[in-house]
Amino acid sequence: MCSERNSELDIAGIGFGPSNLALAIAVEEYNDNSTARGGGIQARFFEKKSQFGWHPGMLLPGATMQVSFLKDLVTQRNTSSSYSFLSYLNEHDRLGHFINRQDFFPLRVEFHDYLRWAAERVSVPVDYGSEISSVTFADGAFDIASTSGESVRARNLVLGGGLRAKLPAGVVAGPRVFHNHHVLPNLAKLPPLTHRRFAVIGAGQSAAEVAAFLHETTGAEVHAVFSKYGYTPADDSPYANRIFDAEAVDEYFSAEPAWRDRLLQYHRSTNYSAVDPVLIQDLYGREYTERVSGNRRLFVHGATEVTDLDETDDAARLRIAHRTTGEVIDLDCDAVVFATGFEPTPVADMLGDLAAHCAADQHGRPVLDRAYRLQTSPEITGQIFVQGNSEHTHGLTSTLLSNVAIRSGEILDAVVGRGSNQPIPTAVPVGHSASGA
Repeated sequence: MCSERNSELDIAGIGFGPSNLALAIAVEEYNDNSTARGGGIQARFFEKKSQFGWHPGMLLPGATMQVSFLKDLVTQRNTSSSYSFLSYLNEHDRLGHFINRQDFFPLRVEFHDYLRWAAERVSVPVDYGSEISSVTFADGAFDIASTSGESVRARNLVLGGGLRAKLPAGVVAGPRVFHNHHVLPNLAKLPPLTHRRFAVIGAGQSAAEVAAFLHETTGAEVHAVFSKYGYTPADDSPYANRIFDAEAVDEYFSAEPAWRDRLLQYHRSTNYSAVDPVLIQDLYGREYTERVSGNRRLFVHGATEVTDLDETDDAARLRIAHRTTGEVIDLDCDAVVFATGFEPTPVADMLGDLAAHCAADQHGRPVLDRAYRLQTSPEITGQIFVQGNSEHTHGLTSTLLSNVAIRSGEILDAVVGRGSNQPIPTAVPVGHSASGA
């Protein structure tokens, strides 16, 4: 921990997931290279969880990353960093074995272990189990108070609240109805199966992975339900993947809003509601084999939507309707898993009343400059940076690991006065409410 805990910080980070971890490493490396220049950056991060974790409830056995290991916490910013995924492999005596896999995509549980390894090594102080209770601004700095009763002052804030699970309107989570974000711990708490039936709602990679996992491990029926006619293959072809390149962020930010929207729609299949083609083939092979044998356990319901859901003590009663044939099916399930995506943590959830001093666009989204800096009212002279709630301004990389290394460097550059300061787009005036939020 830092020696002067009550001194004014250069950076206070709220949340400590991969994005702010990458920033902490960037700060450490900047400080290591700044000793000859007489001092570095004083930073501190606050994380409400008791320890580092990156979607631990989703670490299904055998699941792989959908992003190259080269897009780790540091490599695209500093190829010689000791925090690279290759350094992690070398320290764990697996570098040669990983090379022999001839695969760019690590196991998800392995990448989680890499992130935790990096979080344990970084020297920048992190207060785990510390939830922020208030953020105010006075006399040129932010006052940040935590639920533990401790407070600090900082000249710059970096919001890294991450993503939160999103359930469809009207769906209430319970012991038998839950988001796939918590699938492993919630499955472990289920009582013995009585109906021997599960349903998985969603058409993306996580939904397909959960369906495959349940089919493999439970011996029960698994009903995959989604409104598409069939699973759509994820597009990870080289040209489509350019949308995640660092220079694509510059181009996207500079584009007119109409073109931004078009690009998002064109390339949604690189990230949203799309499934790895190998997994699609695997699921279809299982379903076909069961059709041949006549012993069906895997059912894939395309063009189908949930019309009713009722959770009781002993079942999750699900009604689904096929929208082309009109067929209605009632299913008594041991659990219904919603793999229905995530949404960024709103700025207001992290800043509280201070959010009233931050600009929003007509959809209620934060207004940011190229350096991920929030537009604030004039009396807020400190800088507030946002990690993750910037897809509308910076493109598809915002909620993914693809750009965390470079983004952390850009934010650090802005803090030390070397960063980009392109004009901020037109926004709803600070202090006014935004329609359509």
